[in-house]
Amino acid sequence: MLRDKRQEYLVALILVGPFVLIYGALFVWPTIQMAMLSFTKAPLIGTGDWVGWDNYVKILSHKLFHQAFWNTAYFVLLTVIPNTLVSLVIAMAVNRLKGPVQGFVLACFFLPYILPVSVVFLTWNWIIDVQYGLVQGLVALFNGGQPISLTRTIPLFMPTVAFVTLWWTMGFNILLFIAGLRNISPEIYEAASLDSAGRWRQFQKITWPLIWPVTALVLTIQLIAQLKIFDQVYLFSIGGRQDATITLVQYVYKLAFQQNKGGEAATAAMLLFLMIIVLSVLQYQVLRARGEK
Repeated sequence: MLRDKRQEYLVALILVGPFVLIYGALFVWPTIQMAMLSFTKAPLIGTGDWVGWDNYVKILSHKLFHQAFWNTAYFVLLTVIPNTLVSLVIAMAVNRLKGPVQGFVLACFFLPYILPVSVVFLTWNWIIDVQYGLVQGLVALFNGGQPISLTRTIPLFMPTVAFVTLWWTMGFNILLFIAGLRNISPEIYEAASLDSAGRWRQFQKITWPLIWPVTALVLTIQLIAQLKIFDQVYLFSIGGRQDATITLVQYVYKLAFQQNKGGEAATAAMLLFLMIIVLSVLQYQVLRARGEK
């Protein structure tokens, strides 16, 4: 029995070992290096003097960091919950379709998700263009007949980019919700119908509780993804007031690649890293606890 146990441990080590080595080399060790770099006054490439917690004090008191934090929080508010709710509604509608029609409609919603961010940017930059954009006619109705640059007007910038992000990313969430909906047995709905339960009652008592684990997963994935928002905000802000619309990842990019402050950039990255861990774990635990009630 002892020899069998050793053989099991050896097989487990052989199977898990390559992943552990690769994970440690590509994630754990770079993370440790970044944490150590955050305590130094180093350039982007090279070493620097040890400054202890000075970088953290400096970054946390920096006005631009505060601006980036609130912009990121605002973007998360505009995208995470709306994206989840819209994806759930669309998934429930698509799930009622049958045959090739369902596949075609699902493909139409999922197609934007596979597009690179550059294509998404160019497409929507053309659609919202102030001179010939397709949506400017609709915008003019709410602006006294005058077109307006949606990405050059600061109050409209984040809502515009959030809408583009929702259009771009909700296809994957729809797939997750459809997978969850298909795991619900039709017999449960048939029994509810026999008890004269309407569609809203069925959603409250059957669909929503049984789809809640998928909802918690989608919310957590969206929270992590939107806290790391960079590409579309950076592209849409080119030529505009980038500091007014800066996000946390943009702030790290600015420190590292534009100002050559590797130590401070690592500090900002560590703060973002800790923020993502704390918020995602806290949210997932709260959602899971709510689902168990």
